[in-house]
Amino acid sequence: MASIVNSLRMLSDPTRIRLLTLLQSEDLTVAEIQEILGMGQSRISSHLARLKRAGLLHDRRAGKNIYYGVNKEPSASNPWPVLREVVLRGGSELPEAEQDRTALKLALRRRQDTAREYFNRLAGKFGRSYCPGRTWRGLSHLLLCALPPMHIADLGAGEGTLSQLLAKRAKSVIAVDNSEKMVAFGSELIREHKFTNLEYRLGDIEAPPIKAASIDLAILSQALHHAINPQNALHAAHKILKKSGTIAVLDLLNHSFEEARELYADLWLGFSEVELHRMLQKAGFRDIEIAVVDKDEENPHFQIVLATGVK
Repeated sequence: MASIVNSLRMLSDPTRIRLLTLLQSEDLTVAEIQEILGMGQSRISSHLARLKRAGLLHDRRAGKNIYYGVNKEPSASNPWPVLREVVLRGGSELPEAEQDRTALKLALRRRQDTAREYFNRLAGKFGRSYCPGRTWRGLSHLLLCALPPMHIADLGAGEGTLSQLLAKRAKSVIAVDNSEKMVAFGSELIREHKFTNLEYRLGDIEAPPIKAASIDLAILSQALHHAINPQNALHAAHKILKKSGTIAVLDLLNHSFEEARELYADLWLGFSEVELHRMLQKAGFRDIEIAVVDKDEENPHFQIVLATGVK
């Protein structure tokens, strides 16, 4: 009876209910739990230690990783069989329940996505051996031709190389940047190359100077990690999109290269897939898809993540 009473006392903490709800379906590492719950390592480790002492969790080592899971082995000292239904019902009532389920799916997909590894290897072969006419530049033009004519916003466009490529097929492209020099440079290119459907506007990606519900595709290409408040930037993108419009975010996967703040004026050291999914969902997007699509060959080996969603 003492084991049940102590366990019930511990379950008064919602974080422990979230942990047990996650771990009853899949064994996870502390790093995976950190990303799913968005909490610090020390806080999570403290909760795991208490749950383990109570006999509710077990751990196992696999290489360098330690996996934690619910102790499902029946025994007189294991309170889980008695508490399981109460924990799962309580977990489903928590406000974080849906985002925890989504974050768990992303974590498991990252662990098990053999298709992603296959395509990474396939992409790595492109360009290694000479083949007449086979270039990334040519391929990009081919893919751009497949885009239907639409109204596009390139948010955080810089000098606008992407905007200019998109303008070849788009109905209109609005390139937004907060640098006066970048906008002046891009505007000069418009005059030089006689673009009629491309416009550069001075503005911030958190409040782009674009009419609400006027855009079919909003792009944030390596721009979100420069935003003071990335969540505000995603809300702003949602606002300017038409119903069923699409957002595409190409950014850095979270990393620890602190020098990026000085070298590239980065405000954020990338974003995890879980963070991006959470922010897009909070901004009102649905049908969210996220994948790591590339990795730099040179140090610090930045990884590139692509996230899309529909308004």
